[in-house]
Amino acid sequence: MKLGIWTPLPHTIPAEPRLDAAIADLRTRGVGAPVDRSLEFAIDVVTRGEQYGAVTTLIAERFLGPDLEAWMLGAALAAKTSAIELMVAVHPGILAPQVVAKLGASLDRISGGRFAVNIVNGWFEEEFNLFSNGAWLGDEMRRYRRMAEFIQVMKGLWTEESFSFEGEFYKIDGGSLPIKTLRTPYPRIYAGSRAAAGKEIVARECDVWFVAYEPSYERYEDNARGIEREIKVMEARTRVLERTIGYGISAHVICEPTVAAAEARAAALEVYGKKDRVSAVAARALGAGLVGTPGRIADRIRRYQDAGVETFMLHYHPMLAGLETFAAEVMPLLKI
Repeated sequence: MKLGIWTPLPHTIPAEPRLDAAIADLRTRGVGAPVDRSLEFAIDVVTRGEQYGAVTTLIAERFLGPDLEAWMLGAALAAKTSAIELMVAVHPGILAPQVVAKLGASLDRISGGRFAVNIVNGWFEEEFNLFSNGAWLGDEMRRYRRMAEFIQVMKGLWTEESFSFEGEFYKIDGGSLPIKTLRTPYPRIYAGSRAAAGKEIVARECDVWFVAYEPSYERYEDNARGIEREIKVMEARTRVLERTIGYGISAHVICEPTVAAAEARAAALEVYGKKDRVSAVAARALGAGLVGTPGRIADRIRRYQDAGVETFMLHYHPMLAGLETFAAEVMPLLKI
């Protein structure tokens, strides 16, 4: 079992006072502390998670929001951590895979071989059009073809001395990356996709698949059975390709002394998540059902582990207090 933690960013966790203050700074020209308060918060959470045994952190990317840029934040976190994997999210189409290959190799070197990448195909048309200079693709299948080429180019530059590629979206003639990754054969590639085309790309090209589920903590049983089925189907697909991959889930954890208290907080978070699509990120992650008493949460994590889930990417609310509760009350039951 690999425990992970989301790096706290404005679009990945519900509002809380410390992050609200940081956002106010980020939104105001000329206002801020000597050390950015959102960076301090991220460092506090990730280093505490590392102390408690988290082996990976997901640094999400939201260009159109008051978020520090993910690659910059990853480099800052590399200097403050020693063991945790730094998984940076990237959107094919906003950055070129050649640039990401160089950025990734750089962060891999800076961190001592701790870099990984999370491929996010993207849904935010306005964000794409602004930050990719109009490269949004309305055709979903074209987005998936671009995603596949993106990964192939990135991996080719990481692994080959001279790499050529002739695709629909990217073309390289004898390209070479001047610095090599420390991690071999290349940094770990994570991705999550519900679509059949995306699952096929994951099976062929990626190392870890974040398995999807439906929102709502009340759907735990259906979602748990769905995850079990999805992993079996993906296992069959990768066997045909003579590959093996790992499986992960992203989940929001609410731990309380009673189930009723935990579910009341979950219901409130789901109401909060209806504000907009960004606010829904944490609320959707309640669908994994890690809501309840320490014993109930531990039992559900073990069920997912028995189904094949290895990586648990977790977030809490409030972030640090929730992490402390999880470490003190759930982790001993998991014998981690």
